[in-house]
Amino acid sequence: MTTNTNQFKIRIKKIFKNKWVKWLSVCTGAILLFLVGLYVSIYLGFFGKLPTTEELSSIKQEQATQLLDHNGKLIGKYYIYDRQPVEFKDFPKYLIDALVATEDSRFYEHDGVDNISLMRVFVKNLILRDKSAGGGSTITLQLAKNLYGRKNYALFSMLINKFKESIVAKRIEDIYSKEEILTLYLNTVPFPDNTYGIESASLKFFDKSVKDLSLNEAATLVGTLKANTYYNPRVHQQRSEDRRNVVLNQMVNYGYLAKDSLEFYSNETLELNYKSYNHDLGVAPYFREAVKQELSKILDTLKTPDGETYDLYKDGLVVHTTLDYQMQQYAEDAMKSHLTKLQSDFEASYGKYAPWNDNSKVLKAAIQKLAIVKKYKEAGLSDAQIKDSLNVKRNVELFGWKGDNIKNISVVDSLKHYLKFLNTGMLSIDPKTGAVRTYIGGIDYRFFKYDHVSQSERQVGSTFKPFVYTAAIENGLDPCTYFALSEVTYTNYDDWTPSNAGSDEEDPHINYTLENALSNSVNTIAVKVLEEVGIPKTIKQVEKLGITHELPNKPSLALGVSEINLKELTGAYASYVNNSKPVKPFLITKIEDKNGNIIANFEAEVAEEQAYNDYTRQVMLQMMKSTVNSGTATRLRNTYGLRNDIAGKTGTTQNNKDGWFVALTPKLVTITWVGNDNHSIGFKSTGIGQGANSALPVFAKFYQKLNKDSNYKSITNAKFENPDEKVIKDLDCEPTKRDGFIKRLFKRKNKKKKFN
Repeated sequence: MTTNTNQFKIRIKKIFKNKWVKWLSVCTGAILLFLVGLYVSIYLGFFGKLPTTEELSSIKQEQATQLLDHNGKLIGKYYIYDRQPVEFKDFPKYLIDALVATEDSRFYEHDGVDNISLMRVFVKNLILRDKSAGGGSTITLQLAKNLYGRKNYALFSMLINKFKESIVAKRIEDIYSKEEILTLYLNTVPFPDNTYGIESASLKFFDKSVKDLSLNEAATLVGTLKANTYYNPRVHQQRSEDRRNVVLNQMVNYGYLAKDSLEFYSNETLELNYKSYNHDLGVAPYFREAVKQELSKILDTLKTPDGETYDLYKDGLVVHTTLDYQMQQYAEDAMKSHLTKLQSDFEASYGKYAPWNDNSKVLKAAIQKLAIVKKYKEAGLSDAQIKDSLNVKRNVELFGWKGDNIKNISVVDSLKHYLKFLNTGMLSIDPKTGAVRTYIGGIDYRFFKYDHVSQSERQVGSTFKPFVYTAAIENGLDPCTYFALSEVTYTNYDDWTPSNAGSDEEDPHINYTLENALSNSVNTIAVKVLEEVGIPKTIKQVEKLGITHELPNKPSLALGVSEINLKELTGAYASYVNNSKPVKPFLITKIEDKNGNIIANFEAEVAEEQAYNDYTRQVMLQMMKSTVNSGTATRLRNTYGLRNDIAGKTGTTQNNKDGWFVALTPKLVTITWVGNDNHSIGFKSTGIGQGANSALPVFAKFYQKLNKDSNYKSITNAKFENPDEKVIKDLDCEPTKRDGFIKRLFKRKNKKKKFN
């Protein structure tokens, strides 16, 4: 025995006397010493401070602020990282099983670093060159990386970052239970399309909370963790399905899924219900931007319990809004359907003489207003140089109703393209409170940022006439008072002669009642009614309705030459179905912090006093019901088949620049505007541009959709109250009356007078 031992020692000595063995031993020792020294120096913080146990015990994650509709449905988010944390109890068991089977099969056995797995990887990957061996990472190591990221340390970046992650991972395992680690991981791990956390991914790809995911959906999302972009189910469905099947196989291999179930789940087709929460995309982008603008002001006045200002993009606030998600979808669909056709008619009506074509005055003026042109001029460029610069072509993504496309065009070409587009604004509110239910600020937020609900002020045209008639009734004018249809020239206002559409065919001896004049939107009579009641009294009445814009002190006031914001106009019209009280449209009801504590509440702003008496309100409502039943808005009945209780008013401005429609129902007030962003471009003809053709169909198609949805029966089946007997009696007169023979004999055709 002693002899054998001595012989072994002699052989060992001979081996170590070999210079190559000595060199290898020294190198191995040096490497081990380097690695130990590196690990110790990292542990001591020489390569950057590591999170302490205390810091790891109170991990703070940046959370997206959620925007909810009035029923609690998610409509949007504000974020830097799209993350929405949830609790472990919200995770389906098969989600956890899929994750562990695929990402870390020994998760419940290791302490953050899986030494057995690392050894397997070392042998298979480095020695046997088996690239399928994996990377030896664990869920806890991935969590450490997700929480604290990686830094660049040049040649040793991978090694140093791995050591740092292993130290942090072990500390995490010392502090948190396995369930808590899984919760942290699933709330922080990145998914495709710039999404962080399983809840945000579930909502984005399947429009459901994580707790409602099916096994296949859960396996699909887990499968994307290997490579977010490569396995993105929105972009690469087949790859995603193949990867999902790998996850399902792993679940079978580790006993989480019965083998006889594998074929069923593997053959299931992946069905996405993708919802983008990108700020420029998705439902109600103009509304979300308007809410964001309000929140930026509100949050400046609020403090966290620590005395800090709330961060809209990081603090996980929950903002409850007034919007109705489904109603908004219907409104947007209606708008797109109508504007697509209207745009085609609009362009066809102009043909080759369109005002946005080459060398037109409109185009030349628009070019001069471009910010880039002003910048070039300030830089001292000549007109020729500016022209050359504006004609340089580049690839540009262009909006189109048939689909966006990329074209190689110049700045001038792009301007011509966008000058032709009609735009729109639409607002629906609950008339009792002012709560905004639908909000369309334009045709596409990606390309048209200007908000025609909150920012725009346009001439309101004939939608102003009901305010004039309201002032008249309120000041004692009998609803059955007759006014002559004939034109009058007002000599003290530059011989201004208001006329009616189709006035050449009018009988100059016909007189209309107020109801008939309003329902048919007669311009000449609106001005005469204004003269009867007086401009000062009319302006005072309009101010009571909440209109703050300065109004012109001239007869054209009656025809809506004033530019009024759509929100104010809607709030004023709400008074006709809200006990004569105007409202202020509002967007937000309350704000909660991430823990569910209410940090701000908002109440409806309804006028305390009536803007006019109830008799006036009932008379006006009856008149505007006539607009729908027998006046300028009969298309609602005849073309679109709406049989609901609806009152309304159409509106068209001078030169057909703006088309309007106001719709009053017992529980919803909606106003729609259609026109061109460039005030120099109007509709070619009244036939296309009148409010009944340009704006009314948006509401009509919207309401058709509401009628088909039983969830909105309380709105669509609502009835106006019956008017008082006095109102019925006072409106009981012939709508028209022709002058008698003597009056016709002496009546001047072209009457001239001063406007009093």
